[in-house]
Amino acid sequence: MNLTEKIAKLIDEKSNNYKDISDKIWEFAETRFDEFQSADLLCEVLQQEEFQVERGVANLETGFIGTYGTGKPVIAILGEYDALAGLSQVAGEATYQPIIANGNGHGCGHNLLGVGALAGAIAVKDYLVQHKLSGTVKYYGCPAEESGYGKSFMAREGLFKDVDIAFSWHPGTVNTVMHAMSNAVIHAHFKFKGRSSHAAASPHLGRSALDAVELMNVGVNYLREHIIDGARIHYAVTNTGGVAPNVVQAEAEVTYLIRALKPDQVKSLYERVVKCAKGAAMMTETTVDEQIVGSCHNLIPNKTLETIMDQHMNELGYPEVTDEDIRFAKDIFQTLSEEEKGAIALQVGNDFARKLAEKPIADFVIPLAKEPISIGGSTDVADVSWNVPTAQCTTSTWAVGTPFHTWQVVAQGKSNYAHQAMLLAGKTIASTAITAIENPEVIEQAKNELKERLNGEHYVALIPEELMPPKLSVMKKDETYV
Repeated sequence: MNLTEKIAKLIDEKSNNYKDISDKIWEFAETRFDEFQSADLLCEVLQQEEFQVERGVANLETGFIGTYGTGKPVIAILGEYDALAGLSQVAGEATYQPIIANGNGHGCGHNLLGVGALAGAIAVKDYLVQHKLSGTVKYYGCPAEESGYGKSFMAREGLFKDVDIAFSWHPGTVNTVMHAMSNAVIHAHFKFKGRSSHAAASPHLGRSALDAVELMNVGVNYLREHIIDGARIHYAVTNTGGVAPNVVQAEAEVTYLIRALKPDQVKSLYERVVKCAKGAAMMTETTVDEQIVGSCHNLIPNKTLETIMDQHMNELGYPEVTDEDIRFAKDIFQTLSEEEKGAIALQVGNDFARKLAEKPIADFVIPLAKEPISIGGSTDVADVSWNVPTAQCTTSTWAVGTPFHTWQVVAQGKSNYAHQAMLLAGKTIASTAITAIENPEVIEQAKNELKERLNGEHYVALIPEELMPPKLSVMKKDETYV
């Protein structure tokens, strides 16, 4: 047997267990920093597999590291397990059917992500044991990827300094190795405080915090014309100060995501947004407090590792799908809007789009891109990639065209094809990791590539030193917590 066959056998022998774990995490559906049951389950499995587990790393209550082996090289495999609010959905149903109204759901497939990474880490451990190889594999339990930036906290605390290379993956609608760039991001809250008054009898005595929020948003909307290409600014009003129109709102809040290609660019853009907030406060005679609540860097690709990962993914191939898989995927595909289907046709052409509609599970591997592709969004895997050479892949856990962060993703979270694609990701990661362990020159080349891409820049966390992750276990003990 070649390497990929050996790794596939190791993972297939435990595949039923991995599917069960993924399904349990799907059912837990715990959101950012609150993934206590999911973290407990993953830690329990790692301990059963003889990993040494360290809990509460980087002040993250649901963050942990499972370590097996000794000596160099040190391989990091990154797992996530947080869900999203408001996406509760019955599994296996192609119509919107929440289990709990406004409940949580794994709308980004992190139940699959965490367990696919787990399968990869355990397979690396099993291979090291079988072949009596030295080396260390670490499974990083990374909470709160969805706007919580767990890996950024880990990177800020130096938890990747002893790592040689790192791997991750993400559920998706295609099978490919990511040769990609992402945006750096700063996530910030702006809290305005004014003075309440009767809006009709004494409006002159009031100072409206809601007016300040609206004026800030108007200012930022005008700012958009004068920012660099590729930058993005998004906001959501999180507190309007009340529901009574005849009361001048004494408080109001807005949260912003500010993105740009590089950390220095996003910091500069953030400072301009802060000026809009301060200007709005001056105009309304209110006060404003701004607070960065999270951030991450831009993703640094690594062609050295990605090329090897691409070779292994092609060797492994996408697993066979059943007639039931195709039927359910077609049902999901039909829930897409005509605009969403049209977007697929624009990407792949009308003829191929029609074929995908008949079998909307991508059972092929898209070739590795020659040049980095911009994904537009942001990921805290980026902070790892600034510290250590990092490679990622994606597999088709969902029907073609399925939008991220939707009930359709949740509906497919327990499907057979999602499970199979999850295991494919684990096999791809483990095969790449073992290749690097057995060929030290690969790791050296990957490190040299990272150094060249950084071009003299060094990692400095965008998260302020004083910012700590929330302690939800403490908050839950407080009877006033809601």
